Amino acid sequence: MRILLIGAGGVGGAFAAIAARRDFFEAIVIADYDEARARRAAEADARFTAARVDASDPDSVAALAREHGITHVMNAVDPRFVLPIFDGALAAGADYLDMAMSLSRRHEAEPYAKVGVKLGDEQFAKAAEWEAAGRLALVGMGVEPGMSDVFARYAADELFSSISEIGVRDGANLAVHDVDGNEIFAPSFSIWTTIEECLNPPVIWERRREAVDGGWFTTEPFSEPEVFDFPEGIGPVECVNVEHEEVLLVPRWIDCERVTFKYGLGAEFIGVLQTLHRLGLDRTDKVRVGGVEVSPRDVVAACLPDPASIGPVMTGKTCAGVWVRGTGRDGEPRSTYLYHVVDNAWAMAEYGHQCVVWQTAINPVIALELLATGAWAGSGVLGPEAMPAQPFLDKLVEYGSPWGLMEVPER
Repeated sequence: MRILLIGAGGVGGAFAAIAARRDFFEAIVIADYDEARARRAAEADARFTAARVDASDPDSVAALAREHGITHVMNAVDPRFVLPIFDGALAAGADYLDMAMSLSRRHEAEPYAKVGVKLGDEQFAKAAEWEAAGRLALVGMGVEPGMSDVFARYAADELFSSISEIGVRDGANLAVHDVDGNEIFAPSFSIWTTIEECLNPPVIWERRREAVDGGWFTTEPFSEPEVFDFPEGIGPVECVNVEHEEVLLVPRWIDCERVTFKYGLGAEFIGVLQTLHRLGLDRTDKVRVGGVEVSPRDVVAACLPDPASIGPVMTGKTCAGVWVRGTGRDGEPRSTYLYHVVDNAWAMAEYGHQCVVWQTAINPVIALELLATGAWAGSGVLGPEAMPAQPFLDKLVEYGSPWGLMEVPER
């Protein structure tokens, strides 16, 4: 297996650090628009080399993949670059993985009721091309989506006889501090991606609505707040509806009645996002400032700390998981949360990367190892829930970061 890793930022750097400890691949080419950043990430292992790539150009991606005999292209950049990397991988005859899917476009007339172009629609539209080529595009293979979808698959296969709702619930008690110890606003993940998913209309799926838009519909951002009690000391966190890929992936492969995604953002974070929206600073189209054209969202991202750099001044834990409700294998009602918690202090001490990017990066590394061994296989455009869950969960334990399960009292 020869891997082209596109993106040497926070998640890409953590991917390299995790992969350096494994032996399932022959070589990894780490490519970034900033070749110096790629070279720094490539220092982790003699099997790594660095290169420059234009992720917005499928020809650039394809040429680099062909030059190095790449078998698998790993996309670790912002979702705005999904399609050119996706197309470039296919043109080069390589398989493909990403952690976020092609972007959505809201319904022009009723954005908070009806779906427009959904997350991943443009990738699924090309599924027949991938299948005809005998190539696999494994999409949404991060933590959320990714590990969460694997949890949903495991619950459906092993724990439940019928499922009323699969609800992804993400929460944390993370805090970032300045040099004086004061807590500051510093998102632990790409602010570009965070703005995209949090300010877009959240999507919900219900089987009873399948006659209209396949069962998918939208609601207002930050709707339906609920308090979820997260495990391992994180505690109660208010979670709200957010647009996310699991809602678009899970119903394609898992039999259930409803799918939701709720994120524990916190009142301050929501307030900042709402302010950015009111000021137009969430826009991606460029505005002229003096003699320069610049995207407001890119300016916001440039003004905030790099998520890859905040690990030393961050404390707390992050939790990704899936709350599944329905009927258990014993015929009794069941309400179970399958989860994965990472402590930032552990991630920094063990790998030198903060917990959110590390928790995201471990999943595609495991997926690639399963593809290398043949435990996972397929062609076309597939989500993680199309694959058997147990081999993945076994690898998660083997990698030293076990998952957990807890029963959740019904309210």
